Formats: sequence, C-alpha cells, structure tokens
Amino acid sequence: MTVKSSATAPVTVAAGPGAGIALGALGVLAFSMSLPATRVAVHALDPWFVAFGRAVGAALLAWAYLLLTGAPRPTRDQWRRLTIVALGVVVGFPLFTSLALTTQTSAHGAVVVTVLPATTAVFAVLRAGERPPPLFWIASATGLALVLAFLAAGGSLRGAPSPADVFLLAAVVLCGLGYAEGGRLARELGGARTICWALLLSLPVTVPVTAVAALVHRPQGGVGAWAGFGYLTVVSMFLGFFAWYAGLARGGIATVGQIQLVQPVLTLIWSAVLLGEAVTPGTLVVAGAVLACVVLIQRTRGGATPAGTLGGPASSGRDGAGHAGDVRVADDVS
Repeated sequence: MTVKSSATAPVTVAAGPGAGIALGALGVLAFSMSLPATRVAVHALDPWFVAFGRAVGAALLAWAYLLLTGAPRPTRDQWRRLTIVALGVVVGFPLFTSLALTTQTSAHGAVVVTVLPATTAVFAVLRAGERPPPLFWIASATGLALVLAFLAAGGSLRGAPSPADVFLLAAVVLCGLGYAEGGRLARELGGARTICWALLLSLPVTVPVTAVAALVHRPQGGVGAWAGFGYLTVVSMFLGFFAWYAGLARGGIATVGQIQLVQPVLTLIWSAVLLGEAVTPGTLVVAGAVLACVVLIQRTRGGATPAGTLGGPASSGRDGAGHAGDVRVADDVS
C-alpha cells in the first residue's frame, strides 16, 4: 500500500472482487457479539458509562494508531462527514443499544437489528448515490423475511413495542447512516483512519459524559462485565470497523451491507454461548438459507454502484462492478 501525503489523496491497494465481501464478513463477525457483550456489561455497569466509556477507550487506541502511522489530517469537508459517522456509530448506536439492553435480551435486540442491512442500503442510495438492481432488493427482502420468520417462530418476536424497541430502532437508523457515510468516506481516508478520526472527533462529548457517569454511578462489576466492556472497546468500537469500512469501500455499501443479514443468527449463537440461551437446529437451517441470499446479493453487485456516483469526482474511473478502475480506492487495512 502507498500512503499519500494529503488526506485528499487516496491510498493505493490491490482490490480483488472478493476483498470487500471478505472484509465485510470479518466486520460482521466482530459486530455479532456486540449485543451479548453489551447485555453482560450493562448488568453491572451504568449504560451511559458503557456507551461512552468504550468510545473513550477506543479513541485512545485510535490516537496511538494515527500517531504511529503518521496519518494526515482530514480536510474540512471530511471533518464534516466524519461528524455524521461519529453521530451514528460512536454515539448513537452504542448509547441506544446500551439503554435498550438494560431491560431487553440480546436475542430480542437481534430482532430489531435485523433491519439494519435494509437501513444501510437505503442510506447508501440517499448518501452515496448507489443504485442496486431489482434482484438486489428481492434477495435482501428474502433474507430479511427469513430471519424475521425464524426469530418469530423461536419466540423472540412477540409482544407490543416497548421503550427498549424505540431505543433499538433509533440505534438502527443512526447506525445505518453511520455505516453508509463511513463506507463512502473510507474510499478517501481508508477504513481504519475513518473510524479513528471519528473517535477522536467525538472526545469532547464522550469524555465528559463518561466522567459524569462514573461519578454518579461508580463503575463496579465482575470479570464478566469488564470483559464485555473490553470487547466493546477494542473489537466492536475499534478493530471491527477497520475491516467493515474497508469492505464497504471496496465492495459497495449497499451490497456488502447485506452481509449483516447473517448477524442476527450469529448473535443468537453468541447469546447461547455467553448467556445460556438455547439454539435449535433451525438456527443452522436458517443460517444456510440466509447465506444463500447473501451469495445471491453478491452476484448482483455489478449494478449496485454506477460509475461516477461514489466519492464525488474522484470516482469517475470506477467500473460497473464497484471496484477500482482508474480510481484508487482508499484503504489502509490490507
């Protein structure tokens, strides 16, 4: 990889057709344990401390990474767009999921998070100018329906909406926005630097809130609570985004975003391992069906990203497959 001297100059990488899918899948695997880890953490720790404290810890890691790599500072326009990323994935999603999971289970949270791929795709159209073909939407809807039907049959989808559901829906909307904007911005900054700068940008908010939360409710918890907090800090809030944003940048935001259809099933599996919830053989059957939908979605990626729409003028050399042609896709994860 070749790092340019300016934040406006992208980083050269070799981007094969499967690179975005592989990186996106790695990101989903990392994020799939976020809800169970949050559920464990907020059982003993204040949800505001969990939501903002993990961002502060991840920001320290981000500062070290940017310092060691000598990353150039973003431009004024990139700072503005980083604000959207920070609002969605650094503040919004962690806060609202932490509040929701104080009263709801991670399995219930997985139900609502199922709509995240669709939300990401919508914002990919609104923010990044992507235009997925009809087959993409059909495959996405099929995968969504499969997961919802499975969760409903398993009893996870029941009862009237609660305040926790409102929190989860707010988390999903803000997260989809943060994913779409971050994936678009990662074409210029790279996946790692996008989340790192967003974390640092959030410090004026995350540090005071963390301090107040720690003063009001002194952080006290067992090994499990701190282990969950540590996972959220290092993996969910930091390393997972390295792969995720790089995958969105390489493979198309809407297309790679649909890999998240697998996340609810993975979350249920992690919930069984960490929280003792039962996993039936139907889980594996649905997982296979959803994976088939994801494969079908990937086959539609040729029309998901029209030339000249992503990343502004710099994207004019992109080919129909959403991969780099004359354009060099920014990425510092390889």
